[in-house]
Amino acid sequence: MLLVKQELLAALSQALDGLLPGSGNKAAFESPKVAAHGDFAITAAMQLAKPLKLNPRQLGEQLREALLAAPAFEQWVQDIEIAGPGFINIRLKPLAKQQVVREVLAAKECFGFQPSNGQRVLVEFVSANPTGPLHVGHGRQAALGDAICNLFATQGLSVYREFYYNDAGVQINTLATSTQLRAQGFKPGDAQWPEQAYNGDYIQDIADDFKAKKTVTSDDREFTGSGDLNDLDGMRQFAVAYLRHEQDLDLKAFEVKFDNYYLESSLYTSGRVENTVKKLQAAGKTYEQDGALWLKSTDYGDDKDRVMRKTDGSYTYFVPDVAYHLAKWERGFSKVVNIQGTDHHGTIARVRAGLQAASSVDGLGIPQGYPDYVLHTMVRVMRGGEEVKISKRAGSYVTLRDLIEWTSKDAVRFFLLSRKPDTEYTFDVDLAVTQNNDNPVYYVQYAHARICSVLRAWTEKDRGDVAHLKDVDLAALDSPQAQALMLLLAKYPEMLSAAADDFAPHDVTFYLRDLAACYHSYYDAERILVDDEAVKKARLALVAATAQVLHNGLKVLGVSAPSSM
Repeated sequence: MLLVKQELLAALSQALDGLLPGSGNKAAFESPKVAAHGDFAITAAMQLAKPLKLNPRQLGEQLREALLAAPAFEQWVQDIEIAGPGFINIRLKPLAKQQVVREVLAAKECFGFQPSNGQRVLVEFVSANPTGPLHVGHGRQAALGDAICNLFATQGLSVYREFYYNDAGVQINTLATSTQLRAQGFKPGDAQWPEQAYNGDYIQDIADDFKAKKTVTSDDREFTGSGDLNDLDGMRQFAVAYLRHEQDLDLKAFEVKFDNYYLESSLYTSGRVENTVKKLQAAGKTYEQDGALWLKSTDYGDDKDRVMRKTDGSYTYFVPDVAYHLAKWERGFSKVVNIQGTDHHGTIARVRAGLQAASSVDGLGIPQGYPDYVLHTMVRVMRGGEEVKISKRAGSYVTLRDLIEWTSKDAVRFFLLSRKPDTEYTFDVDLAVTQNNDNPVYYVQYAHARICSVLRAWTEKDRGDVAHLKDVDLAALDSPQAQALMLLLAKYPEMLSAAADDFAPHDVTFYLRDLAACYHSYYDAERILVDDEAVKKARLALVAATAQVLHNGLKVLGVSAPSSM
């Protein structure tokens, strides 16, 4: 139906130009709010009425006559009606709706994909400091980042996944000290135990393995413990490698991979931070006050100027962020998306301000809105009707691995993606393991498995070949339920495009739930494996196309599409 829509839009554009030269760019179809009103709606008559000094409804009549005479409308459109003040409602012929079945079965996993456009995009997500296991908030970020990357890939972008973490600083020093105290036999609650130390049982595991002189390996580093309880620097490096390995296990269980791990320490050792500060000074966007160095971020819309270098000579955390994003731009990433918690909201204005100031010095041409941000809220976890707040492993929060072990990777991904990122979300563990229609991921996966069962029954009994279904006669697909299902299949490419533009993988979850519901309604209304061979094959083609789109959408979310349940 993509071709059908393109032909109809071209005809509409030509008709609009005929009414008012240059107005063809207003050619667009909307979905009627009430399905009974038609398949497409046109509002152009109301938009052009004023410049043409005509009544919108009269203009709608003129446009209707022009469209009825267009060959594309003659071929694909059953009726055109004028409604209200000038709405134009279009009803497609069954033949037009049936085209989507052939398109899906021909394109298979690539249905809805756009050709490569050569644009590169870097998506930074998770970016957890190696001071503990990944928590549920990191899980939400991992699900969001991976799904947004998958959405970008469907739209022809070349996607690069990056994990940025702080491998030095106060938190890492606290990690090393906590490990050393555990290795020396101290534990939380002891008089010698600092208030700010990390209390989880994982600290004891790190200390034990360090004393045992074990070697730990992660995706980006390897280190062997010396066993020396006075080797604080060795403990620091061992603990970082140990927790990076733990995070790798979490991400592996979640089936999330990265192209690169970027170390904050490298921004200092490479001189990027110092060079960035010099650029900001050269731009005339800094000043000294009260022994500190300030950025004139108010020049770029921030609510107040920000301290860059504190009185003790150390830099505030947004300064390396500016250096890091300059590095992203210099690596050729003109489009960058950062996925972070809502607690990072305050850094957006100052990072963008720093980038604009630095860009002005070298003429880099960095856009004002660079980079883009997707901010997400934290997640509450309910189990047995009560909120779960701590994990034995982590000591103070529920880990991502806990959630996966309690439910499944599929459930965690689908649930964490089922709401807008900036809305509060409560993860119901009990719901995630139920096998009924109240569980959204089960509901969608069951629709796919149900279709696969039908297709298996056909291939086993009639020795049919699913690959040949794209060539069958689809004339029998003329019932209201079949047409509703085909119209929904046809909306998949546009949904993907809009979800990618809006950084909105939750739109995919909504669509899949609607598609599963539409399929279940169709299945309840029409038997598929009927005696009439032509009707049977047409219906098999429709459900095979539905299974393919369910599979494709679940893949975007990183969720499996089981063939049986």
